[in-house]
Amino acid sequence: MKVSDYILQRLREWEVDHVFAYAGDGINGLLAAWGRADNHPRFVQSRHEEMSAFQAVGYAKFSGKVGVCAATSGPGAIHLLNGLYDAKLDHVPVVALVGQTDRSAMGGSYQQEVDLQNLYKDVASDFCETAMVPEQLPNLIDRAMRTAYAKRTVTAIIIPADVQELDYSPPSHAFKMVPSSMGLSHYAPVPADTDIEQAAEVLNAGEKVAVLIGQGARGARAEVEELADTLGAGVAKALLGKDALPDDLPYVTGAIGLLGTRPSYELMRDCDTLLMIGSSFPYTQFMPELDQARAVQIDIDPHMIGLRYPFEVNLVGDARETLRRLLPHLRRKADRAWREKIENNVARWWEVMQRRAAVDADPINPEYVVHALDGRLPDDAIISADSGSAANWYARHLRLRGRMRGSLSGTLATMGPGVPYAIGAKFAHPDRPAIALVGDGAMQMNGMMEMVTAAKYWQQWSDPRLIVAVLNNHDLNQVTWEMRAMEGAPQFEESQHIPDLPYAEIAQRIGLEGVRVEKPEQVETAWDRALSADRPFVIDFRTDPAVPPIPPHAELDQIEAAAAAILRGDSDRGSMIKQGVKAKVQEMLPGTRHREDRPGAGPDDSAGEKP
Repeated sequence: MKVSDYILQRLREWEVDHVFAYAGDGINGLLAAWGRADNHPRFVQSRHEEMSAFQAVGYAKFSGKVGVCAATSGPGAIHLLNGLYDAKLDHVPVVALVGQTDRSAMGGSYQQEVDLQNLYKDVASDFCETAMVPEQLPNLIDRAMRTAYAKRTVTAIIIPADVQELDYSPPSHAFKMVPSSMGLSHYAPVPADTDIEQAAEVLNAGEKVAVLIGQGARGARAEVEELADTLGAGVAKALLGKDALPDDLPYVTGAIGLLGTRPSYELMRDCDTLLMIGSSFPYTQFMPELDQARAVQIDIDPHMIGLRYPFEVNLVGDARETLRRLLPHLRRKADRAWREKIENNVARWWEVMQRRAAVDADPINPEYVVHALDGRLPDDAIISADSGSAANWYARHLRLRGRMRGSLSGTLATMGPGVPYAIGAKFAHPDRPAIALVGDGAMQMNGMMEMVTAAKYWQQWSDPRLIVAVLNNHDLNQVTWEMRAMEGAPQFEESQHIPDLPYAEIAQRIGLEGVRVEKPEQVETAWDRALSADRPFVIDFRTDPAVPPIPPHAELDQIEAAAAAILRGDSDRGSMIKQGVKAKVQEMLPGTRHREDRPGAGPDDSAGEKP
């Protein structure tokens, strides 16, 4: 057995089923071992190492297991970095295996020699080691896996090419040998009883309790529901926690922040008590005023506790186990006026979303595209969203319910993970449909080529549905709006305009399916076709770049900046004003806009086509 054979064997013992990777001579020894191991764990080939890392992140997010990626020395290792930083910043367990030049060449400015130990010391700061002799390997692999799991972070093992080819010999019972063992038992830390009681005192004293949850609350759904009912609280969600609690609960106010909802803004604006569970949501300006609310935080990571707000009680512990100990100390609020106000605000918001989706645009309102998907989502759907304006519509228009899962690049907010996340999800759950919402910028950056990866593997998935919806507006739209709202600068066309590509036609040319949608009355039919397809499907939605991603509460300086952009000659100023006014007016109208008022739909138009 060679070192490379042993590495794959140890990964199998850790129940690693997939390694997302791209070949290169720096890992030739590992590639040969994969051949000898009958491709187990499965080598999943991307088009680019960055995509391998994103696929590992998506796999880890949606499976709950460590994602593993591999790349060659030099450029391959460099390419992994963006995806690895995405994992680190979103607290996702990922292990990177990277090649290196032979030990005899290290330090000699050799071809593809990069100082990987220094290059990776930040992204894999909790564990990054180079294997110099075979006897190190059990310990290196075990510690990389355990650290990734325990700290929900990135770890890396650097393996020189010549070490991969050595005969494997285990550590012996001798001086300066480090034996190792497998496994990591489940554990759930909890705070001390005195801290629990102090937190209960704060929450019981409050009359208007707001709860903010993140992905750390995903395993505590039942406990969060019971807490919200007991305290008569509303629950807002950081974007990474969008699937932690169903959006169809009447007191769930949805996303918070610039991409968030009006009810979440109002929840934080008016509360007198705040409980934050399993989130490191960074935007303090969307929380209560600093002297407004008494606050409690629950987080499993002591390094992330006490951030973002002057919390009165900081509980370090697992969300579910901590809440189970906290709930018996809480008193049910007799006055439900606060809860009723929250539920009314939520109901009103969904009416506004329906109206905004029904606003006419040229040619298609992107809000309508995503709103039309909402009621069509399969019960077991997995949704990924890319960074950009697509993330706004994902945050506001999709109601995740039941078993549905969803995620995006939360903290790094990088472009490009939408499609590879969905591919990673398909390897985690080949029996579930995956849907990626991406802008045309992200699709051109890397999404289109990753459809080649989908074409390579889709026939191995028991449910072949992988749907990529491209919001094609010929504009890097989120940045365009940020320039207007934050800088008061008109659109700089040289940086913002991007070419139109026949995304659906390209998908068809590589053996997939696709359709271009240029009229509102075609939107629902396109979704239905994609959801019933027998292979991956690309929908090219031609959307209007002038539809504004209006924040839940636009600050005066943002309004003034956008006005300045218009005065300075923004190329899209007429459409900006028209679409902005139409979208904002929907928040002021009474009543409910009925189904027949949506674009292109008649009263008996169940299929979404014109009567």
